[in-house]
Amino acid sequence: MTTEHRHILVIDDEPQIRRFLRISLVSQDFTVSEAATGKEGLALVASQVPDLVLLDLGLPDMEGQRVLDELRRISQMPVIVVSVREQEVEKVRALDSGANDYVTKPFGIQELLARIRALLRQQDSVGVGSSTLRLRRAELEIDLAARSVTLATRAVHLTPKEYAVLDQLARHAGRVVTQTQLLRHVWGPSHTHDTHYLRIVISKLRHKLGDDPHSPQLLQTEAGIGYRLLVDPVGQY
Repeated sequence: MTTEHRHILVIDDEPQIRRFLRISLVSQDFTVSEAATGKEGLALVASQVPDLVLLDLGLPDMEGQRVLDELRRISQMPVIVVSVREQEVEKVRALDSGANDYVTKPFGIQELLARIRALLRQQDSVGVGSSTLRLRRAELEIDLAARSVTLATRAVHLTPKEYAVLDQLARHAGRVVTQTQLLRHVWGPSHTHDTHYLRIVISKLRHKLGDDPHSPQLLQTEAGIGYRLLVDPVGQY
């Protein structure tokens, strides 16, 4: 994926952070805009329509959470929250409100760049509908249109609940899907606290997909928050 002319908006009140991100992003051929307040950031979202937003939560004029809520009313562009707040409740709230990812300060720039590229790849892969996606990692392939999963060209047989969880993770590949989101979608709104259901299904998925449960590389856990499926889109048809 080429990053040339991809436009990133940084909304952060710290000049040092904005400067560091600008230098790092420009070195990767991104175009960068900056905003020091939530109001300025929302104005730039509306006028410039960036490809992705990096959003701090601790802004001087309004809470970053409110900025996220306002942004989601007008756009579905990818948003990565970049914040010093590391409490699980803050992360879950942001992700449930529509943030695509959450990175805690201080952060490694290579990890942040990798997450940006992953979200932009996912954004590029969305065409007439996410049901047209095929996704792959090594010998695993997920075909959402055909509702099929293969590992080393052999069909992987999943229960309806296992497939439903995998389907949701695949449709949001590369981003964290919270436990609440998965439980509400797969089991229903009355089961949003039944996290043990989800743990059992995730364990079975790792076993069937050949993912090491002690060091998962495919289906990663964000402790106390949710899960992230690390697969790449391989085309539309």
